[in-house]
Amino acid sequence: MFESDIEKIQHYYDMAIEYILTYSFQLVGAAIIFLLFLVLANKMSRFIYKFLQAKNVDITLSQFIANLIKFIILFCAIVIVLGKIGISITPFVAAIGAASLGAGLAFQGLLSNYGAGFAIILTRPFTVGNTITVQDKTGVVKDVKLACTILVNEEKEDIIIPNKYLVGDILLNSHEVKLIETIVGISFSSDPHLAIKTIKQVIDSISEIDSSRPAIVGIDSFADSSIQIGVRFWVPTKNLYEVKYQANIAIFDGLKQAGIKIPFPQREIRILSDDKKDSL
Repeated sequence: MFESDIEKIQHYYDMAIEYILTYSFQLVGAAIIFLLFLVLANKMSRFIYKFLQAKNVDITLSQFIANLIKFIILFCAIVIVLGKIGISITPFVAAIGAASLGAGLAFQGLLSNYGAGFAIILTRPFTVGNTITVQDKTGVVKDVKLACTILVNEEKEDIIIPNKYLVGDILLNSHEVKLIETIVGISFSSDPHLAIKTIKQVIDSISEIDSSRPAIVGIDSFADSSIQIGVRFWVPTKNLYEVKYQANIAIFDGLKQAGIKIPFPQREIRILSDDKKDSL
């Protein structure tokens, strides 16, 4: 048994020596070719990245394209090098194809996120700093990655949304502000014109409210015991609730000072006497 092991080792040693003697010049040439391609890949990657940055392309997309160019060049180098040293690449191509298919099925969700991230970076439906609403989640865009988009809300909480939910779905982009809608009920005996004027003045006096978009105030509907005044105004997303609550108390104080009554629900109850009950 020991002698058979020695014979196997001797056989492999002879094969290695024969291979080196046969492909010695090819090995040196292959090493030189790979080094040249490696230098070329690095230079092309840096050139593409700087070129895209000069054109104000998104940094994530720039890095992705630069790395993709580098990978393609190195892949071509490996194919040429393997051919130089007498190794057929056909089995490797078949194996890579099978592995790619299996990986694609296994990582289908992850790949869909990356594909959606690439589409977001390319089409730019929103940018960092915009306020977006998707899947009932609202926040300011903090970062856009290939796999996910990170939002931050007023509580400084990070909301991580996989990119596949941002492509092919309804997406609301209100840029840097958010719409506030509220209803104020006033008594039918109060003057709605005065109420609308008072609310507009109150809204305009709050500096945190976006003045580039005028507030909209008007009669929204008529309820059983009140006139419903609709109020719509825009607030920076980063302090949404703070400004909303400030506006609500300011509207209440303004209407109170103007003598506008805010009614509460009322019900009229009639008690019939026995005679009326019998007649009915």
